[in-house]
Parts: sequence; C-alpha cells; structure tokens
Amino acid sequence: MNTSSPSLGPGAAGGGEEGAENTYDILPRHKFKQRVAKAIIAEVLDEMLKGEAYHPEQSSRLAREVSDEIKHRLKGLDLPRYKFAVQVVIGQQHGQGVRMAGRCLWDADTDNSAQEVYVNESLFCVAAAFAVYLY
Repeated sequence: MNTSSPSLGPGAAGGGEEGAENTYDILPRHKFKQRVAKAIIAEVLDEMLKGEAYHPEQSSRLAREVSDEIKHRLKGLDLPRYKFAVQVVIGQQHGQGVRMAGRCLWDADTDNSAQEVYVNESLFCVAAAFAVYLY
C-alpha cells in the first residue's frame, strides 16, 4: 500500500495559472494622507452645515448624515484595504468649550486620523475620521 501522494506542479494546488506570482502586499501602495482628509472633512462640514440652525431633535440625524457623507468621500479616495471610522458631534453654540479624546491601538506607519471643527452662530461640529489599514 502506497501512502505517498504524487508531487503537484506549480499552480496545481491552488487551481490558478502556472507561474502566477502571489501578490501579498504587506504595506499600502498609497497611504492615507491627513492633509487630503482634513480638506474633505472641511468641505463636507461647510456644504452641509452652512446656514443650519441647531435643533436638538434633528442634531442626531444631521450628525449621522454628515458622518455618512465624510465616510463616502473618504472611500472615494480609493485606498484599498483601508477601513474608515468617522465620529461627528454636533452641539448648540453657547461659547462653551468642548474636549474630545480618543485612544487607538494602531500602526503608526500606516494608520492615521484627521479632524476638523465647524462653528456658526447657532451650532458647533467636531468631526474626526480614523483610517486603519488591514494587513
């Protein structure tokens, strides 16, 4: 009884073409650029919040819409294997101070974040976007 298996040639095990090279990219070809993301966030905030007045019952919907639009435009940068998380806070403008803090465990070589603040006479908005590269 023979228990050895026949030797398989290149490409036979995976069913792919012979001689095809593996393309395991460890690092991104194009990194997330904070400067570009900040410009996108500022543009979205200006477009969506210009002339808006603060309404407590509508602020959560508006924050969700702003967050979705920022995420949509960041995905348009076509950065493969990057995942985006966007956080938006909208509050009533009374001249008060607001502090936001976040902590992440990430790779400083590939991951990054960008944030922008928008203020008008009625409301303030703080938007932060986080880009994480999936290995």
